[in-house]
Amino acid sequence: MKASRFFIGTLKEAPADAEIVSHQLMMRAGMIRRVAGGIYDYLPIGLRAIRKVEKIVREEMDAAGALEVLLPAVQPAELWQESGRWEQYGPELLRFKDRHQREFVVGPTHEEVITDVARREIRSYRQLPVNFYQIQTKFRDEIRPRFGVMRGREFIMKDAYSFDRDTDGLKASYQRMYDAYVRIFTRLGLRFRAVEADNGSIGGSGSHEFHVIADTGEDAIAFCPTSDFAANVEAAEALPLLPARGAADAALTKTSTPGRAKCEAVAELLGLPLERTVKSIVLAVDQPGATPDAAVHTQIWMLLLRGDHSLNEVKAFKLPGLGGARFATEAEIVEHFGTPPGYLGPIATRKPVKLLVDRTVARMSDFVCGANEADFHFTGVNWGRDLPEPDVADLRNVVAGDPSPDGRGTIELCRGIEVGHVFQLGTKYSEAMSATYLDEAGKPQPLQMGCYGIGVTRILGAAIEQNYDARGIIWPTSIAPFEVVICPMGYDRSETVRTEADRVYAALLAAGVDVVLDDRGERPGVMFADWELIGVPHRLVIGDRGLKDGKVEYQGRRDAEATLLPVAEADRLLIARLQEARGAAA
Repeated sequence: MKASRFFIGTLKEAPADAEIVSHQLMMRAGMIRRVAGGIYDYLPIGLRAIRKVEKIVREEMDAAGALEVLLPAVQPAELWQESGRWEQYGPELLRFKDRHQREFVVGPTHEEVITDVARREIRSYRQLPVNFYQIQTKFRDEIRPRFGVMRGREFIMKDAYSFDRDTDGLKASYQRMYDAYVRIFTRLGLRFRAVEADNGSIGGSGSHEFHVIADTGEDAIAFCPTSDFAANVEAAEALPLLPARGAADAALTKTSTPGRAKCEAVAELLGLPLERTVKSIVLAVDQPGATPDAAVHTQIWMLLLRGDHSLNEVKAFKLPGLGGARFATEAEIVEHFGTPPGYLGPIATRKPVKLLVDRTVARMSDFVCGANEADFHFTGVNWGRDLPEPDVADLRNVVAGDPSPDGRGTIELCRGIEVGHVFQLGTKYSEAMSATYLDEAGKPQPLQMGCYGIGVTRILGAAIEQNYDARGIIWPTSIAPFEVVICPMGYDRSETVRTEADRVYAALLAAGVDVVLDDRGERPGVMFADWELIGVPHRLVIGDRGLKDGKVEYQGRRDAEATLLPVAEADRLLIARLQEARGAAA
């Protein structure tokens, strides 16, 4: 490609609404332009990078035995009503009616559509296993689209769906996809971690997320540096931090704590470690009455955590009885406890509530909790004496220093950007939509499903968040819009420079290198600034002065200084360097 025939739309400044580095640099590098909130044009530079990502994804999916299909972006409401997600998915599902007043959605994902394909096309166990994938545009109506392509409304995604006879087959398909994802993200040149994850609205029995490690990541990741354990904090198991419950040494005492509504303030007033305090969180679960005419019954729950810990809502709301829970209103709290939030506790509630305590709290003794009276707390609280033995669950977020759930070290935390997610769906969709196959005995059995997504456009933002400097983007070679840029000094003025630049350019093209020749005749500073901003990994500078000495300048995008290469061997040496890098990535 010659730059004079290409579109280069670099900007000196990013738009004011570009909040994070990847958004700013993608705008400045001329990769994207905003059309509406969370919706972008992809200009030639950006599309070249997308196609590089798609190529790697396709090669690895094909190698893993998946078969490419293309499913419709517009999906009939009936399929979503069958699966039950028409009501469950929420306002992110963009719904509309056609001219015949039939309801449709713009697909945020394709479990329903592919399950419909499977129930129509798969008849016998002899057709299994099978895995279909596509690379296609999705739409999710985010309430606050932000961060450019990181949380847009319209995006490109690779989604795959496996179908198997039984759970053993599903596990084998899941492992093949997991391994393919490891190869994909390795070839993309990204630092990543695969972590245990919550299934969210997709459903199913088990899943892993693939995160690009970056300080700007929205997700917190818990990992053990001395073992293979890694999990999204939403899904990370929190072990009890006490080996056993200590003896009750203190008397239960109602203690004045005027104006101390927070655990930190109470601990300071009483001269106790924060770890001796317990915080109360009140939830409400609205339950329909026994008959259509009966009033809705609201069950109030009190959850107890240690004062320095925080509630993990994802884990809590999946517990039996807490499905559909919400935080209780102040009126509900006063009704059941007799006081507004700040002094709540499990002793002497005004009305009965269900009590659930975190694993660590269940092993605490002589602890402090609210007295259900403004400006008072109980000290010296103990289970079995002052309170009945509690129901116990894993309720909290893990913190750095916690024991790893695998027993092989302690947890550390980092930030990550989710770029891939694999799920074991089981029969969630096949049973709801009657997708079956006939086994050897001729009996219908539900298909075992898995689904596997990669955010193709999101990968661009994640790669930039992990690879940039003050001058611009630093692309991994495998997904850079161009691998090499040739910057000739005075291309439009010096025949010697033009001849040598054209020769090297032709040699690199012949070797299959994705190279761009900047033949625009721009000043060196402009050329260098453009290509450093765009992030081309390798640069050759050809000028009259160097040619007189038989040299050209090579500089990698991460290199602090240029190195000189012999003119006659510059293309060969660069090709060898690129082949070595490709081999390492593969």
